[in-house]
Amino acid sequence: MMIKYPLHKVAKDFKKGGKDLPSKAVMDILTQYGHPPKNHMQPLTDEELSIVFEYLTQNNQIDSIESVYADIYHDPDAKKPAPSAPKAEVREQPKAEQKGQQAAQPQQGRQPQPQSQTQQHQAKQQQSAPRPTTREKKVVDTRGSGAVNLDKYDERLESFTDQKQQDRGGKQKFQGRNAQRQRGGKQAGSFGNKRKQEEQDRMRRLQLEIAKKAPVKVLIPDEIAVGELASRMKKTGAEVVKCLMKNGVMASLSEIIDFDTAAIIAEEMGCKVEKEVIVTIEEKLIDTAEDKAEDLEPRAPVVVVMGHVDHGKTSLLDYIRNANVVSGEAGGITQHIGAYQVEVKGSPVTFLDTPGHEAFTAMRARGAMITDVAILVVAADDGIMPQTVESINHAKAAEIPIIVAINKMDKPTANPDRIMQQLTEYELVPEEWGGETIVCPISAKTGMGIDNLLDMVVLTAEMRELKANPNRSAHGAVIEARLDKGRGPIATLLVQNGTLKQGDVIIAGTAVGRVRAMTDAKGRKLTEAGPSVPVEIIGMGEVPGAGDDFHAVADERMARELVEQRKHEQKNAASAPVGKVSLEDLFSQIQAGEMKNLNVIVKADVQGSAEAVKASLEKLSNEEVRVRVIHCAVGAISESDVMLATTSGAIIVGFNVRPDANAKENAARNHVDMRMYRVIYDAINEIEAAMKGMLAPKFKEVELGRAEVRNVFRITGVGMVAGCYVLDGKMQRNAQMRLLRDNIVIYDGAIASLQRFKDSVKEVAAGYECGITFEKFQDIKEGDVIEAFLMEEVER
Repeated sequence: MMIKYPLHKVAKDFKKGGKDLPSKAVMDILTQYGHPPKNHMQPLTDEELSIVFEYLTQNNQIDSIESVYADIYHDPDAKKPAPSAPKAEVREQPKAEQKGQQAAQPQQGRQPQPQSQTQQHQAKQQQSAPRPTTREKKVVDTRGSGAVNLDKYDERLESFTDQKQQDRGGKQKFQGRNAQRQRGGKQAGSFGNKRKQEEQDRMRRLQLEIAKKAPVKVLIPDEIAVGELASRMKKTGAEVVKCLMKNGVMASLSEIIDFDTAAIIAEEMGCKVEKEVIVTIEEKLIDTAEDKAEDLEPRAPVVVVMGHVDHGKTSLLDYIRNANVVSGEAGGITQHIGAYQVEVKGSPVTFLDTPGHEAFTAMRARGAMITDVAILVVAADDGIMPQTVESINHAKAAEIPIIVAINKMDKPTANPDRIMQQLTEYELVPEEWGGETIVCPISAKTGMGIDNLLDMVVLTAEMRELKANPNRSAHGAVIEARLDKGRGPIATLLVQNGTLKQGDVIIAGTAVGRVRAMTDAKGRKLTEAGPSVPVEIIGMGEVPGAGDDFHAVADERMARELVEQRKHEQKNAASAPVGKVSLEDLFSQIQAGEMKNLNVIVKADVQGSAEAVKASLEKLSNEEVRVRVIHCAVGAISESDVMLATTSGAIIVGFNVRPDANAKENAARNHVDMRMYRVIYDAINEIEAAMKGMLAPKFKEVELGRAEVRNVFRITGVGMVAGCYVLDGKMQRNAQMRLLRDNIVIYDGAIASLQRFKDSVKEVAAGYECGITFEKFQDIKEGDVIEAFLMEEVER
């Protein structure tokens, strides 16, 4: 086995002028002869040691061998012993050496005697050889030239040994003497052991006394189990539980308590508390340090194009980049978010094209969150549509400036004044009318006004002074991702800060990989991409999630460990309920200082009701919490509304409307709180009570089932009867019900009678037909849907 001999120790073992040789000198020697070391801790190989020894031997010759002995043996300050009491050190040697060698250990302070020819020859050889790195014990003959009768000493020593030891050849003549010393020392050793034990006991008692006087230092994290806290404080679990009870906290050893509670208990029990800072894998791996002002450089703006379907978003981008991508789309709907970078008067601008179809609402919400400027495309002949309103609210939620592009100005039916009038209803007042919203009439077909639009985009971006630091590890967002059969997972990334390089290890959500190849929007290969540059990469281990953040990291092994940890957390989160904003815990969040804004989405049956609900809710804002209606529209609660509520942490308030099946399922999956009201004052009072922590007992709606009206007929003396087919669940007599027409609530009341053929029944299950009448309501039409439910009180 090779003994590791580090470079800094080699340097220390050599002395130059009475001082240790610097490590840099040894590093320079090795670098000169083609073995440059990495650092001063590097172990040297035999070849490297030989190079160092040879160089230092040739370049550090000593004057004479006497100087070596003078350093080791000569001590000018030592007192010479009296000649009458010489003390010679006897060294055990083999018999052959005792008769053949004329050397013995020198007495302390005695000068070396004249050397024999053999010794002088050996000294010359030592002078010419490299100086060893460790000092060897030198044996010098101090007896002069006189002969020594060793037989006399052997005869004297035989008196200390028995016959058995003499028969062994006389090599261990002092063994008997040592054995006698050991036997004689056993009694003395017993007293020594006793004294040693007493000394240890005394030291132990002293340490215990010091420990009692000095407080125990306890490191406490954000959360800690009671049993673990007791262990760290060196207390019993019963003592800690007792102290907790004394402070009004009932907790067992396995329960978790927060830092503040644990700190109070620890200080009360005489411990010194320190906050334990736990550095996670993510904190070690991902650099989240803020950039210094001097490191920031201007970056290109990222612009998102939003608007209603078929209003010309993709046609606008098509004209800007002079490439026809519309022909490759299915049904005029953009299939994926595309990212493109174009030059506008020498300045690069990055465009994101978000699909306008309702199915891609979540992608549009994500696109608005990672951009700097939003272009809202409105058709001049069509006006503001429901998806236009959603786009406005998404951009406002992301707090990015909006530039309105009134498209299709080439059509004879274009009416830009009507568009600007409609914009004012959504707090977008044009600059021509004294507002702050830039409005540009354009035509994506002829190119009219597009140059002016691009100038406004660049001007708006300059006003925001967008900057980033290109000289750091890259991070940004995943725009889209897909699985290609030939190339594997492909991801489109938007670099937001730093520079992404080919070969970088990146982590995005629960996916990790290495950038094998990188191309821009035109398919050209890139080796690096700076801030605001969109690129398409291959090399990920799996398809990342669209909208995930990505980070370039240095340690691939640690990145894979972080991915496994994230997957485990996602699995736990899927099985545990996710805490979203709800009216029940609204007051507690306000008290804890967590809630600053209460985001609300309002959906109503008519525009007047929607505006009234919005105005009434916004008036509830106070010093602690501000009510923000981020989306207000007419119609049933859709999946798009639930997605917006999920991304913005909002509560959905429905007035005379109901959610469709997809919205209801999505809301349950994402734990979005939806509240349905028939009276506007109920909505206002309940939210106001929640803000004040004064909620009355809550009634929970338990759904029973749904039935569809297939036929309507009149019976004399009874009135209108709905011939229904039970779609799911069951219909129950005397249950609460509501009648929906196009998901709009027409009637809310109770089921008066339930018939199965000629028999009156208590309930009818799914898959069967039945006749239903309602209390004091006759306006029933084919295609209406009946929802039956019960109201149960829920304890708060």
